[in-house]
Amino acid sequence: MKKIFLYILAGSLCFSACKKDDEAQTFVEPDDVAVRNTYDDQAIQKFLNDNYLDTQGNIKAFSATDTIDDHEKKLAELNPVKLPSGVVYIVRAGAQPSPSKTIGATDVLRMMVRANYYLATNTDGTVALVASSVSPSLVNTVNGTGSPLSDPMWYYVKQAVINDKNLPAVARERKYYEIEGFQEGLKFFKAASPALTDGAPYNLQGVIIVPSRAAFGREAHYNYTGYSLQNRTFVFNFQVYGTSDRPANE
Repeated sequence: MKKIFLYILAGSLCFSACKKDDEAQTFVEPDDVAVRNTYDDQAIQKFLNDNYLDTQGNIKAFSATDTIDDHEKKLAELNPVKLPSGVVYIVRAGAQPSPSKTIGATDVLRMMVRANYYLATNTDGTVALVASSVSPSLVNTVNGTGSPLSDPMWYYVKQAVINDKNLPAVARERKYYEIEGFQEGLKFFKAASPALTDGAPYNLQGVIIVPSRAAFGREAHYNYTGYSLQNRTFVFNFQVYGTSDRPANE
């Protein structure tokens, strides 16, 4: 099993240099990271203005031709909070679990989640989040399995991986796996208590938007999708079904 993991890792260490998203063909990444950060912030604001939440909390884009969503409030009107890191979170009114419990920093997490990633691009003066046409999703249990996801590595990587001396030094760091901006935004949400069952209907409780500087930035990262996640902004649309204490050995 360890050999399989090492083979995967070997590919993940070099894939970002040799495999590019299709956006790279039409958009040139700025050398200045400050410009990248500005693009991210501007594109996130546009995303907040161009999208709303439906009755189950799913992010939906406003239609330019259909009036059915004219009464909906855009995300920018749902009290989004921007943290110093650039992370934006929205706690959806009326969708928070009750009773509930605080989510511990190292809790084992079960959640229904749709997580997409985007490249903030400047095209003819318009800065917007552009999804990859090849692989736009980090994970999607809402439209996929329909069952909550348990403890993904991008939320928390187990200590056994960090302690594995057979791995290269870069792969023994938490930032290689974890999206810190998601962890930061998650602090403002609570988990259902008692935990919901896997078959419980979802009612997504909020949104966390993580700019690239609070995700992987321009650093090496684990190969989650087969494509580079450098400079990518992540949008998490989720519901925490429940948490549990993490075992001491993890």
